[in-house]
Amino acid sequence: MPFPPRTVWQAGAMRVTFLGHVGMFVETEGGSVLCDPWFSPAYFGSWFPFPRNDRLDVEPFANPDYLYVSHLHLDHFDPAFLEAHVDKRAQVLLPAFELDHLERALRAVGFTRFVHTEHAKPVRLGALEVGIVAMTAPADGPAGDSALVLGDASARILNQNDARPRDLHELEALGPYDAHFTQFSGAIWYPMVYDFPPAERRALGIRKREDQMERAMHYLRDVGAPHVFPVAGPPCFLDDDLFGVNDLDDDPANIFPDQTVFLALLEQGGISGGELLVPGTVAEITHSGCTFTQPGGELAPESIFADKRGYLERYRADYAGWLADERASWPRRRFDVVRELKEWFEPLLELAPLTRAGVGAPVLLDLSDSDAGVAVVIDFPVGEVREWAGEDCPYRFEVERALVEALIEARDEDWVNRLFLSCRFRAHRDGPYNEYVYTFFKCLSVERMAFCEGYYASRVEVGTESFRCGDYLVQKRCPHLRADLERFGVVHGGVLECRVHHWEFDLETGRCLTSGEAEHRLRTERVVDY
Repeated sequence: MPFPPRTVWQAGAMRVTFLGHVGMFVETEGGSVLCDPWFSPAYFGSWFPFPRNDRLDVEPFANPDYLYVSHLHLDHFDPAFLEAHVDKRAQVLLPAFELDHLERALRAVGFTRFVHTEHAKPVRLGALEVGIVAMTAPADGPAGDSALVLGDASARILNQNDARPRDLHELEALGPYDAHFTQFSGAIWYPMVYDFPPAERRALGIRKREDQMERAMHYLRDVGAPHVFPVAGPPCFLDDDLFGVNDLDDDPANIFPDQTVFLALLEQGGISGGELLVPGTVAEITHSGCTFTQPGGELAPESIFADKRGYLERYRADYAGWLADERASWPRRRFDVVRELKEWFEPLLELAPLTRAGVGAPVLLDLSDSDAGVAVVIDFPVGEVREWAGEDCPYRFEVERALVEALIEARDEDWVNRLFLSCRFRAHRDGPYNEYVYTFFKCLSVERMAFCEGYYASRVEVGTESFRCGDYLVQKRCPHLRADLERFGVVHGGVLECRVHHWEFDLETGRCLTSGEAEHRLRTERVVDY
């Protein structure tokens, strides 16, 4: 039997059974917690859990005392699995998001009992202490992202998943920790989908790979837990069109390095305590140490990583029929795309003067992949949606029409969470990254757009706190997403870089070098020492 027989959990250690990606079943002295179980292919069948977890017996984990879903991205929120397999009597540990979309989604699959937490404030549930750090900027969903702290008398763990807490003091206040679970690999479509010249795209990929792993190491160093677990990535890609996105040869330009790569980097960087988790790994964690039981047979680490290409080829063959059915399910020629998007988007554009100004140009959706193709312009300055007439559009997306029809059919309010994370598109942009473009596509409802506009309106003044940064007095909070620059800022060559999202600012002028937008200017003043 490849999966080790379960034993009865005994008090005195916190037991974590890893379920894949960032899914885990945590047994504590105050009850069990099921975290982010992801088993169903996501994003139009692009993402699959890696290593595969479809051979696990999920019955032992189906009746938790508590359920935690960090956010609504489909590699964390798996409604099909939750509805089919998880007891609805579980109490849901709910982050303090500004919008209640996560609660609504969980109620829709049958959960009715919720523990509403406060941001970064611990709550005592019998012998279990819970703390959730909630992030609520539009770039975080906008329905939010979060990190979870669980503690009992035996151990305390930080499940950071793929959240990026912007105030390390809040994490420190909930510690100290015996184990830290963190994302290290890519969860984005950049730079692979962009039409950059190959050499430029490769250089950007190398930097992205380095940045995301260095960011993870930054958190690990600051948290300082003795045991470190790389989780929340990478997914794998089994569709023939996307199979080449997998990192099969430890390519320094591939943004999806696997666990073994990051563990080797930790060792090189002098960070001890790195441990490999695969679906079925059981870790017993205490204040004084940690012990592990790895699964055997086809679930064993050596069966996965010794011949990763062969492993993924077999995985792909098993899902070939499923992928064919997935493609066949996409709607084709059911909708007048221009009319539907016009009726949907134009009222939102009318509500969004700050977003429109932030985009500042027309955006082209080129859906001309078949004889029924069409190209649609979202004209942000004018506030209009129309068929493309050949005008210049500095932002362009080439997408299969069937995918956009599927989004229309579902009236999907967050295209990032279905389309863009799928990597099933090509993109072009003139100039630097513009956060407003993708934020718009996350906010395709009146409620979401109102929240987004309110956030941008409140960001005009990001606070008066400052700190000394070399020869400059600099505002403490990053103009991008308000990260603490005193903790996350790194200076190189007169440029201050925020390590949370790698935005850069010229210290002399305050100019944002990443977006070029005036509202992202950093308040900075040269200090004269007499």
